[in-house]
Amino acid sequence: MGDKARGTFGTRFGVVMTMIGVAVGLGNVWRFPYMVGEFGGAAFVAFYLAVVAIIGIPALVAELALGRHTRRGTVGAFALGGLPLGRQVGWFFFAVVTAATAYYSAVIGWVLYHAAAMLVPFDAGAVLPPATGFTPRPYLLQAAGTGLVLLACAAVLLKGLRGGIERASKLLTPALFVILLVLIARSVTLPGAGEGIRWYVLKFEISHLTAANALAAIGQAVFSLALGGTFMVVYGSYLDRDQDLRWTAAATAAGDTTAGLLAGLAIFPAVFALGLAPDSGPALIFVTLPTVFRAMPGGSVFGFLFFAGLAGVAYLSAVAALEVLTAGLTDNTSITRTRAVRLMTAIVFVVSLPPTVNMRIFAPWDLTFGSGMQTLGAFCAAVTVGWAFVRADAIRELGSRRLYLWVRYVIPGILLAVGVWWATTAIA
Repeated sequence: MGDKARGTFGTRFGVVMTMIGVAVGLGNVWRFPYMVGEFGGAAFVAFYLAVVAIIGIPALVAELALGRHTRRGTVGAFALGGLPLGRQVGWFFFAVVTAATAYYSAVIGWVLYHAAAMLVPFDAGAVLPPATGFTPRPYLLQAAGTGLVLLACAAVLLKGLRGGIERASKLLTPALFVILLVLIARSVTLPGAGEGIRWYVLKFEISHLTAANALAAIGQAVFSLALGGTFMVVYGSYLDRDQDLRWTAAATAAGDTTAGLLAGLAIFPAVFALGLAPDSGPALIFVTLPTVFRAMPGGSVFGFLFFAGLAGVAYLSAVAALEVLTAGLTDNTSITRTRAVRLMTAIVFVVSLPPTVNMRIFAPWDLTFGSGMQTLGAFCAAVTVGWAFVRADAIRELGSRRLYLWVRYVIPGILLAVGVWWATTAIA
C-alpha cells in the first residue's frame, strides 16, 4: 500500500504510553478486578496471563499490522485489506464504536462523580442509573458528566496526534502507575490485608480451572487490550514503517497486564481487611470500594486518587474511540478534521442518552457493544490479515511466518469459540 499523507507518532515512548493508555482504560482497572473476584481469584489470574501471551499479543500485532499496512482506520482498513464487503464491515464497526463510546463516556462521568464524592460529602450513588424506571436527577447528572468527558476528548483531538493524543498519554499513563503504587502501599498495610493477598496471589484452586473461566479470561483479554478491529487499527495506521509491531504489542500487553495486576493488589487486600465480598461484580468499584475508602484512615484522599487515576486512563480510551470516529470521516469523506471532531462529539452525546435511562437498557447495551462486538471485530481483523492479505505482505508486516500461521488459523478459531460462548450466555 502506498502511504497517504498521514501523521505519525513522535517518539517510541509516546507510542508505548499511548497504546498502554488505550488498552488499560476501564478494562483493567475496573473490569479486571471484578472478573478476578467472580471467576476464581488466582486461577483466573493464571488463565489471563496465559491468554495474553498466547492470544492477546498475536491478535494485537494483527490489528496494528492491519492499520499500518492500509494507512486507514476502521472504515477503509477492511476494504483495503481485501476482506469481502470490507467497506460495509468498516462502517458497521464505525456504528458500533459510536454506540460503545456513548455508554463508555457515561461511565467515565460516573468515575469523575465518585472522585468528587471522596472529598465532598454527598451521595456518590446518585449519579448511577436506577435499576428500572427514570429518575430526573441522576439522569441530568449523567448527561452533564458525559458532556464534560466528550468535550475534554474533543479538546485533545483538535490538537492532533502528537500535540494532543501523544502528549496527553505521556502524562496520564505514568501517573496511573504512580497512583496504583501509592494505593498498594496503603492497602497491604491494613490490618487483615494478608488474607486478601493470599486469595489474590497464592490461593490457587484446581476446581476453578474450568472452561467457563478460561473463556471469561479470553473475553477479558480482548476487552482489556482494546482489541476489536477499531482502536488499535487506527493507532496502527499512525505507526512508522520501521516500528517493530511485535515489540510494540508485547510492551502494550505488559503495561496493560501490569496495570490490572496492580489494581487487584490495591483493591483486594483492602476489601478483605474490611470483611467485604470480593465477588460483588461490577459493583466492586462503584459500591464496594467507596465503602472501603470511607472506612480506612485517610481513605478520602486515597479514594480520590484511585478514582481520579481511573478517570485519567479511561479518558485516554475515550479519546481513542473518538479518534476512530474522526478518522473514519476524514479518511473517507471531504469533511475536515475540526468539523469531524465536532460532529462526532455531538452525535456520541446524543447516542449516550438512551442507555443511561436505567440499568435494564445500560446492561445489554454494554454486553452487546462492548464484549460481544469487540470479539467480532477482533475476529474480522485476524481474518483480514490472515486470509485476505497477500501472503508476502502479511508475513512482512507481522515479522514472522510462524506468527502469520498463528494469526491465520489459531486466533480466528479461538475468537469464534469465545463469540459463540458469549452469544449463548447472552441468550441464556
